[in-house]
Amino acid sequence: MPEQLAVTAEPLGTAGVDRRPRRALFLAGLIITVVFVNSCLFGLLGVLLQPGVDFWQGLLAVLYVGPVLAIQLFFFSRPAVRLDTRLAKAMLAVQACLAFLSTLHFDAALSSLITLAAGSAPLLFRPRTGWTVCTAFLAGTIWILWANDESWLGAVFDSVTAVFYALVVYLLTWLARLVTELHQARTELARRAVAEQRLAFARDLHDLLGLSLSAIALKGELVHRLLRKSLDRAREELAEITGIAQRTLSDVRSVARGYRELSLDKESRTAVSLLSASNVAVRVDLQQVDLPVKLRTLLAKVLREGVTNVLRYTGVEHCEITVRENGGRVALEIVHDGTAHEDVPEETAESLREVTAEVAGHGGKLSAGPDAAGRWRLHAELPVPEQAEPTETALAEGSGRWSRIDARNVQWTMTVVFIVFSLSAMARAVMLTDDGWSLALIAGYLTALTTLQLSYFARPNVRLRSRQSYALLVVQACLIFLPLIPLGSAWVSLPSLFAGTALLVLPPLAGWTAFAVTAAGVLMIRISYGTDFIGGFYTFASILNTGLMVFGLIWLIRLVTELGETRKRLAEVAVAEERLRFARDLHDLLGMSLSAIALKSELTSRIMDIDTDRASDELLEILGLTRQALSDVRSVASGYRELSLDQESRSAQAVLVAADVQVRLEIEHEDLPTTVRTVLAVVLREGVTNVLRHSKVERCEIAVRRIGDGVALDIVNDGVVNGRPPKPEQPVRVEAPGSGITNMSDRVAGLGGELTAGVEADGRFRLRAVVPV
Repeated sequence: MPEQLAVTAEPLGTAGVDRRPRRALFLAGLIITVVFVNSCLFGLLGVLLQPGVDFWQGLLAVLYVGPVLAIQLFFFSRPAVRLDTRLAKAMLAVQACLAFLSTLHFDAALSSLITLAAGSAPLLFRPRTGWTVCTAFLAGTIWILWANDESWLGAVFDSVTAVFYALVVYLLTWLARLVTELHQARTELARRAVAEQRLAFARDLHDLLGLSLSAIALKGELVHRLLRKSLDRAREELAEITGIAQRTLSDVRSVARGYRELSLDKESRTAVSLLSASNVAVRVDLQQVDLPVKLRTLLAKVLREGVTNVLRYTGVEHCEITVRENGGRVALEIVHDGTAHEDVPEETAESLREVTAEVAGHGGKLSAGPDAAGRWRLHAELPVPEQAEPTETALAEGSGRWSRIDARNVQWTMTVVFIVFSLSAMARAVMLTDDGWSLALIAGYLTALTTLQLSYFARPNVRLRSRQSYALLVVQACLIFLPLIPLGSAWVSLPSLFAGTALLVLPPLAGWTAFAVTAAGVLMIRISYGTDFIGGFYTFASILNTGLMVFGLIWLIRLVTELGETRKRLAEVAVAEERLRFARDLHDLLGMSLSAIALKSELTSRIMDIDTDRASDELLEILGLTRQALSDVRSVASGYRELSLDQESRSAQAVLVAADVQVRLEIEHEDLPTTVRTVLAVVLREGVTNVLRHSKVERCEIAVRRIGDGVALDIVNDGVVNGRPPKPEQPVRVEAPGSGITNMSDRVAGLGGELTAGVEADGRFRLRAVVPV
């Protein structure tokens, strides 16, 4: 059984389906429904429970409440409905008319309907117009309340409550819509970032290959004319063509490697794994630094090279790896206690010279050697550019939109909401007691509660499931319930703050239990101080309403922030995949063309004295390959290219025959999907390129056959490695990411197939790709 090296590669991870927005919309809709229905139900019950109200008056109240609430729930609160249309403005006008008309029949009992229209107005108009309309609606509400309330304290309390509910209507509706908009538009940023990246690809391709391929084409035509006039000059021009092709091929490989972004976190985990396996105690301290892609990749390369060098030393027991940013510069240090050598190994010196040159090219410096304590220290320091790369600028601008505009609006609106909430409680306290010390105590507690809520629990970046959050939740509970002891029946606090925050901080079961216990506890306290059934109902419904408001507002703000970050991460993944695709296509599509140009140039130089006609034919093929390479450049820059398996097999045969290789082709494929044909064509092209580049070959067999539910491509050659036949047990070297077998395995694995490469028992090398159809 021949030994083979199975090369598998997991495709680049893609983000799974994010179900948070759907859950958010369901829960936000539930919260909005409960809050809005309760607020309207308060007013409706106030009408129905009034003495002397008959059936027809009750029906009229229902006819006022029903349409206003329906417009709010089924139109304004639906994220899919556009609010910048004439229909939306007409709906607001209908809602406002019904709300104000209700005051002609029921005075201020149904004034809560106006707060729904007031809270929706800022969503329909530009900010200045929307808040002006909202203020006008609230002014009308306050005028109605002051005209109908029996006392000025009651009017103040009701007015503050109206402002509070209007702001809550606005925030809840807006945040629910924002979650949907962020979810639906999250691919927009990725497309923009990928477009920026493709522009960078096009620039790099033009700078790297445009001039070289044009020079090859011009020199090829010149050589074709010189064949009949001056063989010496033709030979010189051919030598230049060969040199240009070889240099360009080297540049292509370099750029392909450069476009593969390395992860500093991933490299650090790999380093820990390697060093731990070598019985080295490792301490890693990586500061999270926001760096451009090129700097992150360079630091990861320095880390990889530094750890590789650590493993070359003897007696290493401890190793420390740190990354720090200070004063606009980021530094990577690798320190270990291995045995210091007077003469640095040549392999280590060479690798350090390469990395040092690359670091210096970015304006940094790298030093390596024993320190004062006798430990070996590698220190790399790089400047952090003030201006980000174009792609990263696009990412920052897209993800920063929420933080710069929306977060600022939410911040001040949320602050106003909680301040108005505490003012409403303070107005209630003034209605219950006129004792100065009691009012001062209540004001102090309310101020402390509002400050705690705004400075900690309402901040979207705070980690709520933590010991600190649990401790502060206990502090909040104390601030809410401890005043009951000195205040007694005059106790006024904000228990709904604790109820809503508990849902956020505690696990779901514990959170809902705390919510229910809080509501039940406050209801029992009110009943013990003489509250009747109606008053108890209002107390329970009020805690339910405001508790859900607190929970919904903070939860939606946190979710919007998380979705904003998710958009940035998705865009980064999209850019990384695009960079990977570009690097792979650049190497796969151009590698063989440039190798063939160099090969045919050498062949033409050898045969021009012997067979001028054949040399002319080879030059025509060089020109054809050059035109094909230019076409490939455009295809790589613009998008994924569909390759022809038949055309690639004929090209492979021509290239191998030109290299004096006996070729046997067996292409038996019927109607294959486009993606399968393209991947097999790429594998065929890269496999033949590797045959020409890595071994001396006399015979090569290429076969494409259907096997069961799939298709198999085999490339078998009798090449020798380093002048001697390979042994069956000799492992096949897998190239570094960026070329060769790894590239092909990436493509094959992306279709659910497998690629194997290895030496068979008869000494021949087989590359086999099996792809399901």
